Amino acid sequence: MSNYPFESIEPKWQKYWEENRTFKAVEDKKFPKEKRRYVLDMFPYPSGAGLHVGHPEGYTATDIYCRYLRMRGFNVLHPMGYDSFGLPAENYAIKTGTHPAVTTNQNIENFTRQIKSLGFSYDWDRKVSTCESDYYKWTQWIFLKLYEKGLAYEAETPINWCPSCLTGLANEEVKDGKCERCGEIVTHKTIRQWILKITEYADRLLEDLDGLDWPESVKLMQKNWIGKSEGAEVTFTIADKDGKPTSDTLTVYTTRCDTLFGATYMVIAPEHKLVSKLATKEQKAAVDEYVEQAAKKSDLERTDLAKTKTGVFSGSYAINPVNGKLIPIWIADYVLISYGTGAIMAVPAHDDRDWEFAKKFDLPIIEVLKSEVDVQKQAWTQDGIHVNSEFLDGLNKADAIAKMLEWLTQKGCGKKAINYKLRDWIYSRQRYWGEPIPLVHCEKCGCVAVPEKDLPVKLPDVKSYQPTGTGESPLAAIDSWVNTTCPKCGGKARRETNTMPQWGGSCWYYLRYLDPHNDKQFASKEAVEYWMPVDLYVGGAEHAVLHLLYARFWHKVLYDLGLVNTKEPFQRLINQGLITSFAYQRKNKTLVPTDEVEEKDGNFYEKATGEKLECVIAKMSKSLKNVINPDDVIREYGADSVRMYEMFMGPLEVSKPWNTKGLIGVSRFLEKVWSMGEKPLTNDEPTPELRKLLHKTIKKVTEDTENLCFNTAISQMMIFVNDAAKLNAMPASLMTDFVKLIYPYAPHLGEELWQKLGNKNTITYEQWPQYKEEYCKDDTCNIVVQINGKIRDKFEIAPNTDKSILEAKALETEGAKKFIDGKQVVKVIVVPNKLVNIVVK
Repeated sequence: MSNYPFESIEPKWQKYWEENRTFKAVEDKKFPKEKRRYVLDMFPYPSGAGLHVGHPEGYTATDIYCRYLRMRGFNVLHPMGYDSFGLPAENYAIKTGTHPAVTTNQNIENFTRQIKSLGFSYDWDRKVSTCESDYYKWTQWIFLKLYEKGLAYEAETPINWCPSCLTGLANEEVKDGKCERCGEIVTHKTIRQWILKITEYADRLLEDLDGLDWPESVKLMQKNWIGKSEGAEVTFTIADKDGKPTSDTLTVYTTRCDTLFGATYMVIAPEHKLVSKLATKEQKAAVDEYVEQAAKKSDLERTDLAKTKTGVFSGSYAINPVNGKLIPIWIADYVLISYGTGAIMAVPAHDDRDWEFAKKFDLPIIEVLKSEVDVQKQAWTQDGIHVNSEFLDGLNKADAIAKMLEWLTQKGCGKKAINYKLRDWIYSRQRYWGEPIPLVHCEKCGCVAVPEKDLPVKLPDVKSYQPTGTGESPLAAIDSWVNTTCPKCGGKARRETNTMPQWGGSCWYYLRYLDPHNDKQFASKEAVEYWMPVDLYVGGAEHAVLHLLYARFWHKVLYDLGLVNTKEPFQRLINQGLITSFAYQRKNKTLVPTDEVEEKDGNFYEKATGEKLECVIAKMSKSLKNVINPDDVIREYGADSVRMYEMFMGPLEVSKPWNTKGLIGVSRFLEKVWSMGEKPLTNDEPTPELRKLLHKTIKKVTEDTENLCFNTAISQMMIFVNDAAKLNAMPASLMTDFVKLIYPYAPHLGEELWQKLGNKNTITYEQWPQYKEEYCKDDTCNIVVQINGKIRDKFEIAPNTDKSILEAKALETEGAKKFIDGKQVVKVIVVPNKLVNIVVK
């Protein structure tokens, strides 16, 4: 077997594709709508670490699919670009003074080199980068459209704040409640923010999920994030120190207004606007201290069900509207200001968290749903007939809710309400490396939009990226940039110094790919109508909620403005599984870096301690030294081997551990294919058996590629090659069809073999091979003979043989005779073309 010279062949074809712009997509009207496909990868953030072998998994899947579609006569748009604003580049700039654009562009060059080395069929003429001003001009333009529609507004909201770095932190920069950079405990600081009114679109974001071909798990995550619920808003009057009503009220949202007779206390979030007013003189010091401590916790820490409940009594009481009883108002961090009204009525008998809180602080527990447990010992969280509830006693849940809603409405202390967990989107960041928000603040005119003719508002060149220390963006310290004139009155004004989040550029990038060089529109109407919606979107499940939700929101706004032609951007979504690696685990479940592990007699030990370790599967991590760099494996085995191995590892959607032994096996398979191409060609027809195997292979690979089942398609090609490689000379017709089949999977090898067959043009747009159904049918089929469900024999027979003949044939087999001897046949079960099961006793 001769060695496949991938070292020379792969660069050769990558150069050919680039010079000939082989994959350039054109809006050719001769292709009807049903023969166009827009296939999209979630674009990467160009980190300094470059690609690891997990990145190419999704890219390979879409590349195989696109190459297959082109051969099936489709016009295919398959672009690539970079989500290039981001925190790492700015943090690096703070440390080193290197402009974020410099490191970002260096990283993009490296990413592009690595992506091209894998031979992906992207239309590089359409490459976008979100940090380029000709791109973010249109991000700013879309923001202004939201602003004009009243969907962008200012509000004072809390941010994560590092008192050491004197800067706001994104959630991902907070680890275990501490600043990732300096380790200081993170607090909250309330500052001015720009917020997008995504809640205006909550119902549509929910309803339109039903028409999408997305994994059900992703749809469910989106539904849960939006979190629509129907309930009631109930107004409690605040009592004075003598227990008499005041003019102040506290409103709560509840889905179970029928349990109001069991409400024995109330809880408000530490950030609630009434905290300072409700804190009595005696309780003020304790309340202030508690609020300060709560500000140091993340929302995740605060709502952890396993954590010990904490709280402080405000000193004030509310009046329960259904029975007039005074109930204490507590402040506790397990209630978040971001959900409902930031206040709850607590019914401890029927809610686990409320019960734990009541037990800790010795608060009353009143059963109002007939329980099968003693509610003084544990909460009863299932339904039951109402008790201790006066006019609701004896009613079921639905009837009691309806009656209580009617009562609350009549009394003017409550009403039916719909609530969403979804909050409006805090859109601004106090950063340098992001899109400037195109607004100015004028003392006379207020907040004024920058005119379209003045877009983009570009980032200024600066020497320092250090935070201002006030919570504002570093841009706030650049007077020459901040001070400007009002577009409306010409008077003095200040630019908005908050910048946009990384989500901004990724909300609409799929639209810019349609028309990336258009300086008059983000994309022409013709391009939008030609390609949209995205037919297939492939990316990681980590983006299942926020990115997809934000992109859908922006798209719906653009749809309402008549700027796009579809209600949804992404018709079909696939989440590829993680490519994991092996790691080594101590008894205490902590992991040991691979370079600190040694192997002895098939077992693994920690070098430093000698402790025996367990080999486990874990996410690739730089700290564990188990990251596989694609540059290394491409250098050793070739890009086609890496591509095919990643697809052969298992189904696209499941997580799979990387094993270089498997890569070696795929590499040997491609060596065998190459050796077939080096054999002499003959015009002879293949043998009937090989012709049958070829047509079965064409059918299997066609169906599996269509359905993105790449691992089973590769398995079938391996079966074919095992037989075909035995020939001394290759029938030209057989080789021609097989080269077309393997080309989408191993495109460099496919192109080279196509050329060796005497073809001058690229194989890219050749017609996909056709199979004949008559050659896919078997002449015989294997019938398994079972006795009481256990396999005892088998035989071959013509397909679709009559059941009676199959039964008779099975009873005549040696295996059946042996195990039936001396026993009574109770019944015989025949499954045509598969098995005969003889039941004996």
